[in-house]
Amino acid sequence: MVLVTQQQPWKPGTATAVGSMPGTDPLETARIVAGELPGLTPIPELPARGVGGDMLGRTAGMLPDLAVEVVPSGYRVARTAGRDQRRAVDLLRWDLDALEEVTAADTAPRLVKLQAAGPWSLAAGIELRNGHRVLTDHGALRDFTEALIEGVTQHAAQVAARTGGRPLVQLDEPTLPAVLSGDLPTPSGYGTVPAVAEPEARQLLQHTIDRLGETVARPVIVHCCAARPPVRLLRRAGAGALSLDARVLESVSGEFAEEVGEACDAGLPLLVGMVPAIEPGREPGPRELVEPVRAFVTKLGFSERVLAEQVVATPTCGLAGASPRWARRALELSRELGEMLPERFPED
Repeated sequence: MVLVTQQQPWKPGTATAVGSMPGTDPLETARIVAGELPGLTPIPELPARGVGGDMLGRTAGMLPDLAVEVVPSGYRVARTAGRDQRRAVDLLRWDLDALEEVTAADTAPRLVKLQAAGPWSLAAGIELRNGHRVLTDHGALRDFTEALIEGVTQHAAQVAARTGGRPLVQLDEPTLPAVLSGDLPTPSGYGTVPAVAEPEARQLLQHTIDRLGETVARPVIVHCCAARPPVRLLRRAGAGALSLDARVLESVSGEFAEEVGEACDAGLPLLVGMVPAIEPGREPGPRELVEPVRAFVTKLGFSERVLAEQVVATPTCGLAGASPRWARRALELSRELGEMLPERFPED
């Protein structure tokens, strides 16, 4: 197969992480992440801090003119910004303070990856005041999507101003497969939210990606840690890079294999989660970690140089559930993997 590798702003051999880390200290975590992943540095997320520290709360803290509050069932739209919204905004500001401090000595601009919930996961995870999900109301879905675009754009501008780096956006869409399959429960728990048609899902995501690509930078990365990520939909929506768990590739076949093969053939950069997010009983070596991915690309008929040209090594998912020791080791292993790929599988 002939590969047409797309332009990517990072160098061959780069590694990164999905975003979340254990602990509650933003400065210490920023030091670790910036030191281990200098080529594509993710802004650390610390869900252990509670309200406002998780993916949804953190993204809500970016949204201008929209507020959320915490209720027993999760995040809900609020009439005005209250304690929960202010906490999310404060946590985000403290994270930027930490990143600014640890990048102050940089002698050249670095790539900084900021993460936010994608439009469908955001709208699926936040309730309207009547208890129904935002995605069930077309007007609310539109308002949240536009606020997401504006909020992420403003956040990226702050990242650039305070770090001198070049921001890239990663949209996290873990809930998108459930949105497409109609598996999200209604407030009563006795029914499910109707499935969103694929063309509608693609159109909204494409609108978001296009706008962020214009206002922040390309490529816009889309991360989906589901067992069956909708790769073809994400690619057709304009995702400039895909972030996937390598474990989904181990037994891939049929239509899904075809979708991933199309992405490889199109030269799409792939952020591939190869390092376990939770400490295993025995630490695997870099060659063992890369083997399932190598086997997959050769099974599809691609040259192994795909690994050098298109793959960025990452942990399999966020590291919030890992021990601090393993989280740091997982970043080290990701960096070692990234450095190994162009050496072991050099470009022709």
